[in-house]
Amino acid sequence: MVGEQYKPLVMGILNVTPDSFSDGGQFQTLDSAISHAEQMIRDGVDIIDIGGESSRPGAITVPLEEELRRIVPLIYALRDCGKPLSIDTYKPEVMRESILAGADMINDIQGFRTVEARNVVAESDVGLCIMHMQNKPSDMQLKPQYENVNVEILNFVRQRLSELELAGVARERICVDPGFGFGKTLKHNISLMRNIRQYQNETGVPLLVGVSRKSMIGEITGRPVEQRMAGSLAAALVALSQGAKILRVHDVAETVDGIKVWQALSI
Repeated sequence: MVGEQYKPLVMGILNVTPDSFSDGGQFQTLDSAISHAEQMIRDGVDIIDIGGESSRPGAITVPLEEELRRIVPLIYALRDCGKPLSIDTYKPEVMRESILAGADMINDIQGFRTVEARNVVAESDVGLCIMHMQNKPSDMQLKPQYENVNVEILNFVRQRLSELELAGVARERICVDPGFGFGKTLKHNISLMRNIRQYQNETGVPLLVGVSRKSMIGEITGRPVEQRMAGSLAAALVALSQGAKILRVHDVAETVDGIKVWQALSI
């Protein structure tokens, strides 16, 4: 039984941005961000994922100095909190400064495509998340197109795994996020969800799934972003049933409870 063998990990989202699609502006001050992290810890979070630049559809790039100003003090404040800190960034300079400040993981929406990014993480021992995104946040949802979405993403992941291994990164440090909503239509997202086990089996690394409050939940339910928790929990449990190992979520307490029930009742 799955519940007796493996505990899925819950990654709590901590966006210190003014413009993230769901919680933008809520945790911009250091004190509010720390308080939210402490609440997530009480709620049972396993990993805290800190983001200093929004990657919502249409988002504009944040200057390097501003991203560092947003996240580095928070890393220092939380690095002894007892939970691993993941930093959501694609900039090599931010990766480097975050690692020096005490980050435990780098979550790159561009999937470590650049040599610079791969070299930074190769010089450390942090965990990595390779995410797939078609195009950039500014234009990724304008007209996503694939001949075969799962084949193309798997090929992308295989290439990144190979490049990271050549750079000296052990595969045991890596997980993969197929990038729900990052250059994908609802049809693409549904296809990804139904093929999570294939990703798990063919890559041999843990799969991270992030669908919390996203537009795909809104398209299916007709709910605005602030009313998508139930739909997000349903999608999270489907992801677990398909073999996902990490859930990236806004609603930590509810997801932790959902996992407990799912595990207790799984056959």
